[in-house]
Amino acid sequence: MDVQRELRRLPSVDRLLQEPQVMELIRASGRELVVDVVRAVLEQARHAVLAGQPCPDTEALIAAVAQSLAEALRPTLRRVINATGVIIHTNLGRSPLSEAARRAMWEAGVGYSNLEYDLEQGRRGSRYYHAEALLCRLSGAPAALVVNNNAGAVLLVLSALARGKEVIISRSQLIEIGGGFRIPEVMAQSGARLVEVGTTNRTRLSDYERAITENTALIMRAHRSNFRIIGFTVEPSLGELVELGEKYHIPVVDDLGSGTLLDTAPFGLEHEPMVQESVRAGAALVTFSGDKLLGGPQAGIIVGRKELVEQLRHFPLTRALRVDKITLAGLQATLLHYLKGEALQAIPTWRMIARPLDELRATAERWAEALRAAGLPAEVTAGQSAVGGGSLPGETLPTWCAAIAAPSPDDLARRLRAHEPPVIALIQDDKLLLDPRTVQPDEEETLLQALIHAYHQTQHASEK
Repeated sequence: MDVQRELRRLPSVDRLLQEPQVMELIRASGRELVVDVVRAVLEQARHAVLAGQPCPDTEALIAAVAQSLAEALRPTLRRVINATGVIIHTNLGRSPLSEAARRAMWEAGVGYSNLEYDLEQGRRGSRYYHAEALLCRLSGAPAALVVNNNAGAVLLVLSALARGKEVIISRSQLIEIGGGFRIPEVMAQSGARLVEVGTTNRTRLSDYERAITENTALIMRAHRSNFRIIGFTVEPSLGELVELGEKYHIPVVDDLGSGTLLDTAPFGLEHEPMVQESVRAGAALVTFSGDKLLGGPQAGIIVGRKELVEQLRHFPLTRALRVDKITLAGLQATLLHYLKGEALQAIPTWRMIARPLDELRATAERWAEALRAAGLPAEVTAGQSAVGGGSLPGETLPTWCAAIAAPSPDDLARRLRAHEPPVIALIQDDKLLLDPRTVQPDEEETLLQALIHAYHQTQHASEK
């Protein structure tokens, strides 16, 4: 092959831009971006020719430009179908939002809002007003504050109330959650000094009391929301820590991590500490997440004593951690579900937790039947759904899954991820599993069609 002749066949940037199909792309997407894509495609073609490949024809170059442009314009953050059975899937955005929360967030973003405007008084108001009253009513706490996430809430509490002072915590609670968030490092960042007491498995109330000094600012309890310690263990209750704190006039902060307003026990799960229980036990401040078991948007929520919340509200770091109107709108709508007693029906996270086992089996059987009709070796198998999101470690819910015995489950899963929208499934025992617990009703048909298409692709590839 004459490389120089093939290189001369490559059109110039200007010539390719004059092609009618490319001009249409310019009208749709703007000249600057299309020019950049054309240059990149031609450069790629030039390298291919130098490597010994023939020069692509004009149609192939135009197709490459269109494909590259589509990839450049495709958002990297996209909706996916979660068929893993992990309800609060951190990698997939944690809790999906209710219809009311989505609508409230859209309405807050589509125009102006009274975010920091008192409609009655006709003057500046506070953005925190929109969630505080609901949080107080639902938790029983006198005051509340919302920041960007629970790590921010913990950092704010420690920075505002314990900078340069001591915070006592059990060694068994020096936790690390996703993303490398570690309690000791947050304490160091806040300027508070960590005082560890007890051992990994046994910490007594007397350990806390012996550690108290005149420089002690807080006693802290951090709920082990993503792991368990079992066996030969001792740990004081929150109520006992509160009594000790009252004796020495030291506030007790309870970091629940996930945090829930509903009891998880009726659904066959271990009882997860509830926000209301911590408030009733006398915790001075309670921190928890908005996008885990609460089922709302990402937020860090602080409820507790009014004078302490006021200190936090006016601390300079609060400005850096504050939430926007979209988050507050979604959080308020989510909290209203609890107030109206409809959380189990309206909030997707709780609807998935509460979904009956016989309904899951019927759905899995319907899927398997549809897949078999399309030529796929589908069967129904028992499985376990996880709550996820650093909540209820080791706890699962029984479920039923549609299982596919593909020649290469990994290849099938890869092709499902490449679908639009992407489908995320589970591989177990050399089979690809689809758990209906985490698939929304309006996603079922898309899921099945994606799987049928991907399976036949894998079959075709394996026959070559």
